[in-house]
This record gives sequence, C-alpha cells and structure tokens, in this order.
Amino acid sequence: MTGTAPPQAPIDGAALLDEVEHFHRRFNVFPLEAAYVAVALWDAHAHLLDCFDATPRLAFLSPEPGSGKSRALEIVETLVPKPLVAANASASVLFRAVSTLESRPTILFDEVDTVFGPKAGDNEPLRGFLNAGHRRGVGMWRCVGDGANQQVQEFPSYCAVAMAGLGSLPDTILTRSVIIRMRRRARNERVEPYRQRIHEKEGHALRDRLANWAQSVRELVDGVFPEMPEEITDRPADVWEPLIAVADAAGGDWPKRAREACVELVNAAKTGDKGSIGIRLLIDLRDQVFNGIDRLPTVAVLDRLHSLEEAPWADMSGKPLDARGLARMLREYMTTDNTPIAARNIKAGGSVMKGYYAADLHDAWERYCPPPSGEALLPLPPLPSRSEP
Repeated sequence: MTGTAPPQAPIDGAALLDEVEHFHRRFNVFPLEAAYVAVALWDAHAHLLDCFDATPRLAFLSPEPGSGKSRALEIVETLVPKPLVAANASASVLFRAVSTLESRPTILFDEVDTVFGPKAGDNEPLRGFLNAGHRRGVGMWRCVGDGANQQVQEFPSYCAVAMAGLGSLPDTILTRSVIIRMRRRARNERVEPYRQRIHEKEGHALRDRLANWAQSVRELVDGVFPEMPEEITDRPADVWEPLIAVADAAGGDWPKRAREACVELVNAAKTGDKGSIGIRLLIDLRDQVFNGIDRLPTVAVLDRLHSLEEAPWADMSGKPLDARGLARMLREYMTTDNTPIAARNIKAGGSVMKGYYAADLHDAWERYCPPPSGEALLPLPPLPSRSEP
C-alpha cells in the first residue's frame, strides 16, 4: 500500500533572505546597511530573471585595491544560478555564452576597470552588450559566416551581471546599476576568512534553497510592478523594481527594508555625481556663477568658472575653458523657446559685450540639474574691469 507524500511546508522567504544576508555579512564589510539588503535581493532576483522586464547590474566599485570588491563578487558567485566568471572577456565571448549555453549564465565581471579604464582602449561592443542585456528582449546583432556568405543574426543578451572594479564605469552602465561604493576595512572591522573548499558548499546550499523558493513564488513576481517610493522614478525605478518585487514576495520586514535601501542607495549614487561634463557645467553656472544674477559677460562667466576649486574648468586637457569651448558646450542645450543656448549682447557701461542670460539657461537647469543643495555659497570674486574683445 502506497501512501501519499505529505505536502511540503511553504518556504519562509523572509527567513531565507535573512540567511543570505548573514552569509554576506560573514565575509563582506559593505559601506552601508542598505548594501546588504540590496545585494541579498540581487542574489535572489537572479533566480527569477524571466519574471522581469529588466535586470539591474550590480557594481562593486572602489578608489583603491584591497577594498573587498573581489571577495564580494566571490560570495555572490556561490549564490546565483550558473555563474560565469568573465574577467577580461570580450563582448563576442559573452553574447555567445548567453545565446548558446543551455541555461542563461549569471555573468560575474571582476577587474572591470581594465576594460573601461583610461588605458583600456575602445570597448564599445562590450559597453553595448552590458547596456542591451539590461532589458529583456533586446539582443545584439552581428554578421556571421565567411566572406560574401555572411548573414545578420541576433544574439540574445539579457542576463544578470555583477561587476567589480576600481574607479568608475561609463555613465550608461552606472545608470543601470545598483552601486556599492566599497572601501578598505577599518582596523576594528572584522570578517571571517573565506575558505572556498569549506564555505562554497554553504553558499551552494543557500543557492539551491533560493532556487526552490524562487520557483514557489514565481506567480507572485511574474509581471508585477511593485509600488515604488514616491521619489524613485524613471531609470532608478527600472533598476529597483525587480529587487522590490522580490522583497514583497518574501514578506516579513523585507518590503520595508528594500524600499528604505532603494532610497538610500539611489541618493548615495547622486551625492557628488554631477553627471556628464555638460550637466556639471550647468550646475556650476546655476549654483556658483550666476547665483541670482540675471546676466553676465562671457569673460566674467569664464573667470568665475576658472576660480572654482575641484572643478575642471581651469584645466580642460591642459588649457582653461575658453569662450569658444563654453559656447560649444552650451549650444547642446535649449532655451525655453527650444533654441540653442547662445551668447547674446549685454550692455555694460556704455559698451556692448557678449554674454549669457540666466533666463536662457533656466529651462536647462530645470530639466537636467538636481535641486540646489541649499548650502551657503562663498562670495564670488569681483567682476573683471576689462572688456571682452
């Protein structure tokens, strides 16, 4: 007589994520508590990739070696499905791996600074792969075959990617990433030594439980767009939606912790980040140069830009920013009337000089710049007495 197997007890997702977080804490010191939440959710989301429209990149970055980036990536490797360690791999290798392997790999890219650093050369194909693979359904098109028999073929590129490297990454990748700014451990910060032969098995056991839990909650996550914190919109929302959906499926205190971590890490990524050089110019013009003044001659604008400490304007590839360079950068942005920002005539002391009006810059300030910090500004240097030729 055969008996029926007793039904399996449902898996406690919140308790399982607690264990994943604790596993990271044993070997990693992250700069913020929010980082532990984000990384644990990222590990889990990799097991549910087809439920989402996009997958965030996970970026462990630091200014100096010895900050725990590679170890963080090593722990992630034990917890995600089909890890593929891809240091120095080319774009063609990666998109063939994603398109030809029986099951989609999770790509772990260590020393990514050697690919995108200042001495790395042209890596647009790899940047394109990392950007395209962020969103489901976007592939990479390549010519395959020999000589005249080549045909255009699409290679799938959607996959989870975690990276570790020195410095920064291209803006197009950063905006698709959960960024963890790593730093060297302080003397009072201790971690457990990671022994691969011992601890890898523990990570794999957690990985297998994550995979089973992911299967059990797939219907709760598939196609769901979770409620996001009010201030998280646009690209940051795309990045965090999968992680918050996982947290909601886990329950417990993870939905609350996930949303708090989302806001904290998104704001941390914005701190000190003035975006492109053009946006930095707009911010400095608003906060440091005009600062309530309605118009300024070009020569005064340049003098004030050059006097700003920790700003690039006094040394642009060995030369200070000049009137022609300023005009070239500003014409990329539009006035309220949708015409390029350009210098106009300004009457000053009986003479006419070329300069810029705050009103022409206002639309670009509103569209591209974060709100002013509200910090008190130091007095600006006096206007020069000389006139622009």
